[in-house]
Amino acid sequence: MMDIFLPFDFAVLDWIAEHLRCAFLDVLMPLITRLGDEGIFWIAVAVLMLIFPKTRKAGAMLGVAMLLGLLIGNKCLKPLIARIRPYDLREIIPYLIEPESSKSFPSGHTLVSFEAATVLMLRYRKPWGILALIAAFLVGFSRLYLFVHYPTDVIGGILLGVLFGFCGMWIVNAVTGLWQKRKKA
Repeated sequence: MMDIFLPFDFAVLDWIAEHLRCAFLDVLMPLITRLGDEGIFWIAVAVLMLIFPKTRKAGAMLGVAMLLGLLIGNKCLKPLIARIRPYDLREIIPYLIEPESSKSFPSGHTLVSFEAATVLMLRYRKPWGILALIAAFLVGFSRLYLFVHYPTDVIGGILLGVLFGFCGMWIVNAVTGLWQKRKKA
């Protein structure tokens, strides 16, 4: 099914390679993409937020959103769809990062980054939400630049990340609402 998008996907990837590849971005993009590696950066943000009472609820929202992304996006959809990565279909030189071992759809780096950006944007618009949103877009773009994801993988990561961000917020609000009602009773 995803193969119907390959002409579009490769047209975008080829355009990026032909028009945007340069020595500066060859150094910068591998650094930016690391913000999404295993979700560690965003997990650290959530843990840090959980420490402080003022940001604890948002930290919980981030944690729930990321758990949804891990279970549904990475553990269910990636193996179920089993889309091979662009570099497995078309060789690029030089490889700027190590090849990934997981499947391609959805982009997990983009997914976790947009889960965090959604929660932070809705909770703290300026400056943290805006910075997280910029970081999320940069991570998504880095995945294209590095030729490890197709544009449709990144779009899928964005859509699922926003959805799981909203779900994480809803779940935490629902649980804390029940907790407060129970506490008053």
